[in-house]
Amino acid sequence: MRFLIVRTDIRAVADNDIAAAWAGGGRLRDETTTPEPRRQVVHAEDRDAALVLARALATVGAVRSGRQRVKVLPISDPDPGPPYRWDRA
Repeated sequence: MRFLIVRTDIRAVADNDIAAAWAGGGRLRDETTTPEPRRQVVHAEDRDAALVLARALATVGAVRSGRQRVKVLPISDPDPGPPYRWDRA
C-alpha cells in the first residue's frame, strides 16, 4: 500500500468558534470540505518508509512549535484485477 505524507499549516481558531462547536456537537474543522493548506507532500511505497519520512518532517521547527502538523495518509491502490496466468492447453 502506498502512503502520502503531508505537512500542513494548522488554522487558528477563535475561542468563540471552539465554544460554539463544543456546544452544538459539531466539528470545528472538517478536512473534507476545507482542508488545511499544504506545505509539503511526499510519497512513500510502504508504511515503514512513510513513518521514517513523517519523523523527518516532524523535526521541522514549525511542526515542533505547533504551527504545522504532519499527516500520514494511506492511498488505496486501484484493484489490479485477477493475476495473469499462462494457461497451457
